[in-house]
Amino acid sequence: MKFCPHCASPLTIKIPADDSRERHVCEACGSIHYQNPRNVVGSIPVFGEQVLLCRRAIEPRHGYWTLPAGFMELGESTSHGAARETLEEAGAVVEIGPLYSLLNVPHAEQVHLFYLATMSSPDFCAGEESLEVALFHEHEIPWNDLAFPTVKQTLEWFFADRATGRLDAGKELNVRSRDILPSEKI
Repeated sequence: MKFCPHCASPLTIKIPADDSRERHVCEACGSIHYQNPRNVVGSIPVFGEQVLLCRRAIEPRHGYWTLPAGFMELGESTSHGAARETLEEAGAVVEIGPLYSLLNVPHAEQVHLFYLATMSSPDFCAGEESLEVALFHEHEIPWNDLAFPTVKQTLEWFFADRATGRLDAGKELNVRSRDILPSEKI
C-alpha cells in the first residue's frame, strides 16, 4: 500500500503510538491502515451419508475439488457467510450447525472456518465459481484432487469423527483447530 485510501497522500511505515507493530500510517490525515488476516468461511454440507463438494471454475486450483467456501463479506457473521457461500457455489440451501474446524493459514494471511451443515434436500447446482457439484460417500472423495490442505484436513477430521460417533446428536463438540504450514501439500 503506497497511498492513503482516505486522502490519497503517501503512506509511511512506522510503529504508531500505543502499538507494537509497524503499520501503514498517513501523516496527512492521521489514519492508520491495519492489514489483518482474511476470513474464509465455508460449510461441510451433508445429505444422508454424503458430503457435497464443488469442482472449482476459478483460480487458484481451477478444476480441483473443494468444500463450498469463500471470503467473508463485511456485515455478515461467519455462519451467514458459510451459508451464503454454499448457496452461491453449490446452489444448496443448508441449515448451518456448529463451527467444526478453524485452520490458521498464516502464510496466505487467512483463517479458514468450516461449519457442519445439513442439506434438507439433494437439490444443488453449480454456481458461477463451480464447474460441477456432486455428493460423495467417503470412499468416493477425490482425495488426490482436493484443492487445499484445509479442505483435506477438515474432511479427514469429519469422516474420522463421524466413524467414532463424535458427531452424534447430543455429544459435546469441540472445534478442531491447527495451523497449516507453507510446506504442506495436498
